[in-house]
Amino acid sequence: MTAQPASRVTIKDVAARAGVSKGAVSLAFNHKPGLSEATRDRIFRAARELGWAPNLTARTLAGSRVDVVGLAICRPARLLGLEPFYMEFISGVESVLTEHSCSLLLRLVRNVEEEVGIQESWWRGRQIGGAILVDFRPDDPRVAAAERLGMPVVAVGHPSLTGGLTSVWTDDATAVTEAVRYLAALGHRRIARVGGAAALGHTAARTAAFDEAARTLELAGAWQVTTDYSGEAGARATRSMLMAAPADRPTAIVYDNDIMAVAGLSVAAEMGLSVPGDVSLLAWDDSQLCRLTHPTLSAMSHDVHGFGADAARTLFGVITGEGGGSHPVPTPVLTPRGSTAPPRM
Repeated sequence: MTAQPASRVTIKDVAARAGVSKGAVSLAFNHKPGLSEATRDRIFRAARELGWAPNLTARTLAGSRVDVVGLAICRPARLLGLEPFYMEFISGVESVLTEHSCSLLLRLVRNVEEEVGIQESWWRGRQIGGAILVDFRPDDPRVAAAERLGMPVVAVGHPSLTGGLTSVWTDDATAVTEAVRYLAALGHRRIARVGGAAALGHTAARTAAFDEAARTLELAGAWQVTTDYSGEAGARATRSMLMAAPADRPTAIVYDNDIMAVAGLSVAAEMGLSVPGDVSLLAWDDSQLCRLTHPTLSAMSHDVHGFGADAARTLFGVITGEGGGSHPVPTPVLTPRGSTAPPRM
């Protein structure tokens, strides 16, 4: 049986498909007692097959409100707890949710396919009033899923990755170019980058911008590696680069987050190299970590707390229909500190 378009499917269709009354469908999606788990599951399965979700406008007119916003992140719990970016981002989201007396439903997932299923379950089960989607990939399946469900979302990612979803994003390409140009202006001709996960769209954007900047500046050497953002991976990548002969190793390294930059600083000390005398280090996503090291870490800084708050405000705009639509947030800016200097001649 071919599923009807989501715009034509009604609660009556779902009830007929599941072999229950319309009242039973309403009980299932409102999490009311009176149904067995088997019946509830059958109703949700029928709704999923037909592409039906409760109408947000009808729910609003009925007096319901947005009490919970969903956020799923594909990160191991151990790494998420150590990563300043998401701690600051979530803090920014929470600051806006508090203003609306709204809670955050946070879930860590193993992959994007698992996230699609969870977001669908949240929305069909009326657990959330909308969601913030992060870490977009090329041809991301969450775009089609959100549109099919009619779920209010804000996508944290460049519009080239987020389809027709309302999105907020940073200009990663411009920031990477500024970082490379800064290091080249100091006199560095061999520059490396320790990047994040290769599958992520913003990693690809940074990779392309780094390559283009290296070509434009005619650098003698330019290296890039991808990692899982962990300190261990950043340390391994740094150690591999710095084990080369002095004439062949980079004199400056850019890291895609501050955890890896701190790990790189430790590796340099371990190998008897001085920072910035032997190698300059530049972090992304400036945080307290960058200001507590010795030397302090130069960084591409941006207001991550404000980024999270902006994403949450934009989501409420999508839900109410009163928002300003897709827009960029301020581009990260260079904050020079003690870890960058001209290379030794």
